[in-house]
Amino acid sequence: MPSRKKTSMFASAFCTCVSSFVVICVVLATPQWVSSEVRFSRTGTAVTVSLTYGLFSGTCEQFVDAGLQVSKTTFQVSEALGSSSSRSLVVATIVVLVLALLSSLLSAGFTCTNAVSNPYQTFLGPVGVYTWNSLCGVLTLTALILFPVSVEGNKLSEELAHSCSSSLQEHLGSKHNYGYSYWIMLLILFLNIASLIIIYFYDHARYSKKKEQERPIENAPKDVILF
Repeated sequence: MPSRKKTSMFASAFCTCVSSFVVICVVLATPQWVSSEVRFSRTGTAVTVSLTYGLFSGTCEQFVDAGLQVSKTTFQVSEALGSSSSRSLVVATIVVLVLALLSSLLSAGFTCTNAVSNPYQTFLGPVGVYTWNSLCGVLTLTALILFPVSVEGNKLSEELAHSCSSSLQEHLGSKHNYGYSYWIMLLILFLNIASLIIIYFYDHARYSKKKEQERPIENAPKDVILF
């Protein structure tokens, strides 16, 4: 059976891993990734298309300068995208987050295993927790970079606006505000770092204790050791 200290520290790491798993589920499920206002010219007037969307679905509204507002409609992101490059970036972001979800689940499993037992395999111990937490953090950071690249660099909002409104002509400008579904990915990074710190302190304390136990033998007189 593991010591009480090991159980408490790995149980704390398990809680952070489960929290990371839950937050990734929230990120994938909610459509509040970005809110965009995209302005286009139309014959004799200008139109502002207001969009709020995530990785799977979103809503859009149209506002004409004369004051007319078109009712809000919903759309599926994958169906609304025409270019393969925009669709590829969105799919890549989804895949990266699903892999991060699996990594956090594996990390939770490893921490739970260490909280209740002492696994013989090295990789099932702190090394495995380091690996899966680091991988989850790297994948989350990749998603944090991919989505703005899709919105800012690949004109994702402008493309979605064309699918929400017809007869749009010249693009006049865009404004983007990233929502909580995007920013809470920073919380995932924080939770992964917290797990790594907890396991590091446990591993460091275990290593120091091992060295202290070896030191009396190293400092003992040779005749005592021979005896």
